[in-house]
Amino acid sequence: MTLSIHKLRQKWGTMSKEARASLAYTLCNIAQRCIAFINMPIFARLMTTDEYGEMTIYTSWSSLFAIILTLNLAYGSFAPAMIKFEKDRDRYISSIQGIWLVLCGFFLVIYLPFQGFWNEFLDLSTLFVIFLILETISINSINLWSGKKRFDYEYKPVIMLTLIMAIADTAVSIAFVLLSEQKGEARIIGHVAATLAFGLIIFSLNAVKGKSVFHKEYWKYALGFNVPLLAYYLSQMIFNQSDRLMINHYCGKGKAAIYGVAYTLAMLLIFVLNAINNSYLPWFYRKIKEGKEEENAKVANGIAILMAGMIMCVVIMAPEIILITAGKKYSEAIWSIPPVAISLLLLFYAQLFINAQFYYEKKKSLVYASIGAAVANIVLNMILIPKTSYLVAGYTTMISYILFASMNYFAMCRVAKETGFSMKAIDLRRLIILFIAFSILCFGFMLLYNYMIIRYLLVIIIFMVCVKKRKQLILFVRNTIKR
Repeated sequence: MTLSIHKLRQKWGTMSKEARASLAYTLCNIAQRCIAFINMPIFARLMTTDEYGEMTIYTSWSSLFAIILTLNLAYGSFAPAMIKFEKDRDRYISSIQGIWLVLCGFFLVIYLPFQGFWNEFLDLSTLFVIFLILETISINSINLWSGKKRFDYEYKPVIMLTLIMAIADTAVSIAFVLLSEQKGEARIIGHVAATLAFGLIIFSLNAVKGKSVFHKEYWKYALGFNVPLLAYYLSQMIFNQSDRLMINHYCGKGKAAIYGVAYTLAMLLIFVLNAINNSYLPWFYRKIKEGKEEENAKVANGIAILMAGMIMCVVIMAPEIILITAGKKYSEAIWSIPPVAISLLLLFYAQLFINAQFYYEKKKSLVYASIGAAVANIVLNMILIPKTSYLVAGYTTMISYILFASMNYFAMCRVAKETGFSMKAIDLRRLIILFIAFSILCFGFMLLYNYMIIRYLLVIIIFMVCVKKRKQLILFVRNTIKR
């Protein structure tokens, strides 16, 4: 045992700082998601579907508030800014928080005189709207702080804070739910209390270190970069949240909760995608700067295969995972999991294409792609959900992501023509082959959801093949991690 630990330490020491950070963030996110995954069966059993749906709707609105109150300035312009203003990162971060304070002030001026109207529209009380404002500022302040740490490859503080917050959120929320008769509201209050406890401290820390609320150059850069991207961010919110909001409108909070469970499970590995992209992005940008972006093709292919494999595990075991985590009352959710899981792979593809657009600050085509895909999603949901079933929302999401990824690929092609970016950075043919094979397998296993024995016999066969080819698989994973 001691020898094995020693070998692991030696291997850790030989890895590059980029690889160590990437692996550490991935493992941290796995731990964080495991905690969140454990939460699902606890709260699904402590609460009715309608009570669970209250948290689902609150979470959906929080995504919209993040765009309105922060313009998503912790993303988009943030990564290029960390390179552009490398020697003054703290002041840039505190200046961004200054923009948020101004936006929150404007929102309150609009909201407070007409809060009755807005509360009815949002289906939230004034207290929960104030919670949304404070939570949005808190979470995004933490994102700014952790984003800077990622560029400095300082992963230990981020991992520590992430895990402490996840544990605190779980513990406080469970306590509130157990002690309250209004369990839906108690779940929201517990989550917000844990977030604010850490987020407001980080907000203050960022402000003290940066010592600036207004910096003309940084405000101009951040707003000029992100404001044109609002349509893109809104479309992402629509992809992630509008299904549940529309299901709530047409079918009620109970069905929204069931679909929310399906969506959460199918997108379970989005944290892996985000962790990989967050650590991979600085490396990719350096390769573009050095004119070596062609080295990205093998890395992107490798990550895509790993993502597809992990997502496939969730798809295969979906009926059992739903039964264990949420119970029989959520069993209908399994039929939406495969199309939403396919959407996650498409989201990774789209992100590959978007990264290049962000580097060259070419955002117009991205906005058009976002609007087109968002409109398609809304229209399809409006037509199909009332006429068929709320479960069709998974397929409208998949269709929208196909459109979104395709349009962003062509947008990247235009960027390449204008900037000299090499299209050899993306191996489109292999990505398409992988997508087709992955989709066939997803729907194939979906047809076997009612035949557990056959499904797991196939899993055993696949596992045996993997064991036989383990040396090649291990070598492939190592090469991918080392880049």
